[in-house]
Amino acid sequence: MIDLRGVDLNLLVSLDALLEECNVTKAATRLHLTQPAVSTQLARLRKIFDDPLLIPADGGRGMTPSAHALALVEPLRAALRDLENVVRQRPAFDPHRDNRRFIIAANDNATAVLGLRLMEQLPSLAGAGIRIAFVNADQRQVATQLERAEIDLLIGSERMVPSSMKARKLMDEHFVMAQRKGHPRGLGELDLEQYCALKHVLVSTSGGSFHGFMDEHLEQIGRRRDVMLSVQNFTLVPDLLCNSDYVATLPSRLVQRYQDRLDAFALPFQARGFSLFAAWHPRNQGDPGLRWLRDTIAAVDAGTAIG
Repeated sequence: MIDLRGVDLNLLVSLDALLEECNVTKAATRLHLTQPAVSTQLARLRKIFDDPLLIPADGGRGMTPSAHALALVEPLRAALRDLENVVRQRPAFDPHRDNRRFIIAANDNATAVLGLRLMEQLPSLAGAGIRIAFVNADQRQVATQLERAEIDLLIGSERMVPSSMKARKLMDEHFVMAQRKGHPRGLGELDLEQYCALKHVLVSTSGGSFHGFMDEHLEQIGRRRDVMLSVQNFTLVPDLLCNSDYVATLPSRLVQRYQDRLDAFALPFQARGFSLFAAWHPRNQGDPGLRWLRDTIAAVDAGTAIG
């Protein structure tokens, strides 16, 4: 039995050239190697196969393949063709034909803004074999979940993306103040005095806090607002606002989904926005299925079509 641990693939390529040319010099030219290098390879091949393989021809011109060598020609070429196909083959993905489950971790704002659009458009983007699950993103666990392939993709702000993961920016976002249609405040331009005097609902993703991102901005200019309610989910707030006189500072795209029931106003002070990113494990960089998913999510936000 041949010990394949000692077989170099390049030796088999050289053997194919030697068997076709039956001449060390011509084989060397074809392989872009020196004649001594090919002679050395032939010596190694003879040892591996325990056969002379090529025998000097009568008259000293060229070489004659042995019976063993002749038997190797077709299976060797078939094997090299198969290896070439393996090397050149690239994994393919057809969302209309393949069966695949994707698990996406995101907070409820990202799910509402990007996830709902994806789910709404999925029937036109993929076949019945594509299933997508959204789960809550936990910043403390997301790196481990991506490493263990428990989730395929994270959608979150930059601070949620583990430094060891690949990432792609999906969108930039800013905050607006939202109030219900017919709110007693009216539709006039929002000023700082009004903003601070209104009764606010705060979204505390960590849970239970009455002091958030906007409060830090207000403190920098010596002001504070009246936060009356704190909830943990963004998507609870629109219905709460629609049935009360509370207001809330929310991402603009989330408010746009409720524009038939909510009015949005520019903040009367400078406040930093944020960006949403898609993040994935580096081992999945070339995965065509995940590439399709990332491109689809980005296109859904941009309003462009994916073929």
